[in-house]
Amino acid sequence: MKILVIGSGGREHAICYAFSKSQRVTKIYCANGNAGIASVAELVDIKPDETRRLADFAESEAIDLTFVGGETSLALGVVDEFEARGLKIIGASKTAARLEASKAFAKDFMERHGVPTADYAVAKSPGEAIELLETGRFGDASTPVVVKADGLAAGKGVVVASDRAEAINAINELESLVGADAASTIVLEECLFGCEVSLILFADGESFALMPPTRDHKRIGEGDTGPNTGGMGTFTDDSLLTSEQAAEIIDTVIRPTLRGCSDEGFRFRGILFLGLMMTEAGPKVLEFNVRFGDPETQAILIRLETDLVEICEAMLAGWLGETEIKWRAGSSACVILAAENYPAKPRTGDVINGLKEAAAHKDVVTFHAGTKLDERGSFVTSGGRVLGVTAVGDDLASALEKAYAAAGEITWPGMQFRRDIGKPAGS
Repeated sequence: MKILVIGSGGREHAICYAFSKSQRVTKIYCANGNAGIASVAELVDIKPDETRRLADFAESEAIDLTFVGGETSLALGVVDEFEARGLKIIGASKTAARLEASKAFAKDFMERHGVPTADYAVAKSPGEAIELLETGRFGDASTPVVVKADGLAAGKGVVVASDRAEAINAINELESLVGADAASTIVLEECLFGCEVSLILFADGESFALMPPTRDHKRIGEGDTGPNTGGMGTFTDDSLLTSEQAAEIIDTVIRPTLRGCSDEGFRFRGILFLGLMMTEAGPKVLEFNVRFGDPETQAILIRLETDLVEICEAMLAGWLGETEIKWRAGSSACVILAAENYPAKPRTGDVINGLKEAAAHKDVVTFHAGTKLDERGSFVTSGGRVLGVTAVGDDLASALEKAYAAAGEITWPGMQFRRDIGKPAGS
């Protein structure tokens, strides 16, 4: 069986890794991949936004199954392009991808279908957004408020402002941060309080299957300080959600969301990511993503025991509800090693040392995100988030110990990482 994975980051490395464990897979391609992914897949020089070229490649190489990693390809309609040609692909349709591609659409969708979320307002310009703040709808000048760019922003389009002055500053700087397209519409939200958790699921349009709950550490600094990033580390642990909380999320969020998609004419098939805040009033949705998260994927798929090919086939055939999916017991953790100056323009081109030593650690996989090979065949940094050192353990403490021990083997000039993954803010 030939597999094509679309994307180039740590998430896609983890997806390729999961497929590589299947005895049914004979060849994996990744478009366009990175230097680390080349250890398990043949790299294809086609960018994730070149939807027609990707479909042409899948046809010419007789690809049996394609898996989409990132949101850009989905928002551009890569799934629609493949399905129009009769090619099998896992991912949300262009219409369904609006749940992530437009935060305003997602908030309106949740309101229409009774999915619990924060109070919000949509503004078509920075001036209108500031006027909405001045009305007092989101509290007085000292009340925290969330400012979001409507469009795709690689995880950097959300600012949790501590007061109105900071919110106004965020509104004025949003376009320079994420670009004019993403910030053409601005969403303001009340700031929710509680424990944040991510819950990702496989969906076939009607049935769904939950993955282990995860928690991401978004901010660059320890103690959850500094600017937001694409994610500096994540972990999975059963203590993140009780069985009662999971049941409530299924009843109040997942079922209404999937039913709402069908009612609006687009059955959701693919990966649905729920960013949740567990408040005193119950779970509320912070955001939808229509694909695996990064670095959540690394921590999740390292625990997957069921053949990913089998799961994909069940999703395509509508058999997901009859498919048993097994996960390794215990916990996992992923620690992101980032380049100097990230999340601003990162320093690149530095030789990475210690990868072989890290690979010798038991129960650890180092997933590559921003790497390439130099003229001497050495791995060098080529992006902001460079590596995701990921480990499994019988419990969270064990997984973290293994991940940090392996991360300690790796060095390059200016390397930075958080040492508090898996710990509550301020601990």
